[in-house]
Amino acid sequence: MSLLPLDARKIGKEECPAFVPSYLLYLLAASSEAASQQFHHIVKTHGLRVPEWRIMACLYDQDGLMTTKLADFALIEQSRLTRIIDQMDSKGLIKRCPGRDDRRKITIHLTSEGQALATRLVALAKEHEQKLLGTLEDTDAARLKLALQALLDRLETLPTGE
Repeated sequence: MSLLPLDARKIGKEECPAFVPSYLLYLLAASSEAASQQFHHIVKTHGLRVPEWRIMACLYDQDGLMTTKLADFALIEQSRLTRIIDQMDSKGLIKRCPGRDDRRKITIHLTSEGQALATRLVALAKEHEQKLLGTLEDTDAARLKLALQALLDRLETLPTGE
């Protein structure tokens, strides 16, 4: 699904590619949007909204996160996270547990029902990822994941705004 044509624009006598379709941030966002739409349909058929899926996937990897860490990991603003956690708690997917040493520190855990659903969805997510990567050459798929991880690692070390 291409949002903009990859045509060239003439500037003077030189040909230069259109800016947006060759802009890294556009390519990342458009790729993510197209790939995510496919998987988000699966998420919705399992009765979840996308933010709920993100929370469950994060807790699948690391159960018992505090809300601040969970918000960062799930890419959800903490102010929204609290409401989503309330809703997931009422559905029986997660539970809040007070800390052992400090009862004010609340950690979020998957319930057995939440764990079972997360396990099913993670398996489907891995299958979806393999299909996506299968459209690329093996070396391209491996390099793409390594390059994106390197970019994320580098961006985490830069001060905001650079």
